[in-house]
Parts: sequence; C-alpha cells; structure tokens
Amino acid sequence: MKNSLFTIFAVFALVAGCRSGAPLLPNVSGKAGEVLCVIEKADWDGPLGEAVREVLEDEYPFLPVKEYRYTVTHVTHAGFESDMFRVHRNIVFFDLHPQNNYPGVQILQNKWAKPQCVLLVRARTAEQADSVLRADSELVIGAIEQAERNRVIANTRRYENSDVYPKVSKVFGGSVHVPTGYKLRKINHNFAWISYDRDKITQGIFVYRLPVIGDDFDNDVIISRRNEVMKENVPGMFDGTYMITGEYWKPQTRFLRYQGTSFAETYGMWEVQGDFMGGPFVSHSFYSPDGSEIIVAEAWVYAPKYNKRQLLRQVESLLYSWEWKTE
Repeated sequence: MKNSLFTIFAVFALVAGCRSGAPLLPNVSGKAGEVLCVIEKADWDGPLGEAVREVLEDEYPFLPVKEYRYTVTHVTHAGFESDMFRVHRNIVFFDLHPQNNYPGVQILQNKWAKPQCVLLVRARTAEQADSVLRADSELVIGAIEQAERNRVIANTRRYENSDVYPKVSKVFGGSVHVPTGYKLRKINHNFAWISYDRDKITQGIFVYRLPVIGDDFDNDVIISRRNEVMKENVPGMFDGTYMITGEYWKPQTRFLRYQGTSFAETYGMWEVQGDFMGGPFVSHSFYSPDGSEIIVAEAWVYAPKYNKRQLLRQVESLLYSWEWKTE
C-alpha cells in the first residue's frame, strides 16, 4: 500500500507544532538543476514516468548540444521517509489516492529544508496524474526555474562584488547584482560589459541603452539593433572580428512580467564574425522608468569544452536581480 502524503505531512506538522516558534530548517541538498521525483517504481516505469521525463527532461533552449532542462532522479514513497531525500532542493511528490477529490498541482516552499521547492501532484490514479502534470507543465517548470534563480540571487547578495552595481547604475539608472569573481571590463555612456572569466569558460553580462523608435520589442528589431551594438562594442580576438547574432537558429522573443516589470525575453546564439567562436545568450529588454529609452540586460556563455545548461542558467538568473537605483 502506498504511503499517503497526508500521513507524511501530518507527522511533520505535529513534530513542528510541538516546538516553540518556527522550526529551524536544514539547508537543501542536491546539485543545481536536479529534481527528485517521489513516485512508485511501477508508475515511474509506466506512462506516468514517461510524462514526468517529457516535462522535466525537455530540451534546454538554444544550446549547441542537446542538454536536458533538469537532471531527474526518483525515489519511492518508502524511500522518501529518509531525511537524506526530504532535504532535496527540488521535489515533485506524487500523491495518488482514490479519495483525492481535488486533483491538481500545489507549490509548497521550504517544507523540509530551505530554500526548497516542493511540487505536490494530487490525483486519484496514475492516468489522472499524467493529465494533471501535462496540463500544469508550465506551472511546474516555472516554479522550479524560479526556485533555482532565487538561490543564485540569494548567494549573489551574500557574496556580492559591491564595486559593480554602483558604477553601472550610475550610468544606466539601475543594474544587475553580480557575485565575487565578476568584473566590470568596460563601461561608457551606452554600454557596460561585466564578465566572470576562467580557463575556457566565460559567463558575461552586457547592459546597453537604446532610443525608443517604435516596434522596439519586435524580434527582428531586437536582433538588428543588438548586432549594431555588438559590432561597435564587442571586438573579437583578431582585427576586424566582432560579436554578432548567429543565424543557424532563429532567435525567439516572448513577453514576461516579473515583480511588476514587463520585459521582452530573447533567446539566441551569438557568434564572432570572422572567427570560430559562439555560444548561447538570453536578453531582457525593457523601458526605463520614465519610458524615454530601452534598457537591455543580456547574459551569455562561452564554454567550448563544457556543458552550458547550468552556466547559462546561473548568469541568466542574475538578470532577474536587476534593481533601479533609488536616491
């Protein structure tokens, strides 16, 4: 007989309630980008497990070599009773019971550890859980992705390079926050270049401003203006070379809203005109507070010998730390 999620959560609540004040939670375990699924082996090996893999192991966008969005592992409900698994960073818990009258997905924060994201999938049967998961796949992906970003931003604030934000925000009115290791390589009245450089790996951020011209958030307009900025400000290793947008994969733009700010998110691949270099990038384009100009914050990665999923996720997360300077 499968363990009931109600039983597991009720025991936890009873123990926590016997303590005075809020319980002290341990730190999460697991590597960035990992997701633990709590599911019976028969379901994991069947159609429900296939649905889980289709949702969570979807291809990460705009990487030169295919990489899964998340690294997915699983454990049975009996195995999950171990504290080792309960403190995992991202958990998708399947509660299948004939008496589940309200099937759906619920997001629980910091249930057994901190900062933890738990997604509870309730259903009567495995077939119904399959339908629920697929219907709410965007919610599931969005919750895990935001949890991963929040951890990066929290660590950035804890170990911030305090020199970068004041200098960039003085020019642009705001800036991303970056951790120790990132350095400000270049800044002028229209363009800033921040990067974290190691052997064969670079995680970079560009910040630049553009005048408002109309259709500013059209995909083709974003790329055309990006190429102009890159040609002027990002030279390659050899004379006459410079960064451009790759044409093999057409960049894609969608519109998002985060903490009250609307922006255009553009994914694509960058290349160097006249050289054999390239990698993925993602940019956020948004209006300045007074609406007089467009600000673009862009994250990119160069890592020819390494997987790029987590490198891009790390630096992309920093775009979400953008903060307007207050007087």
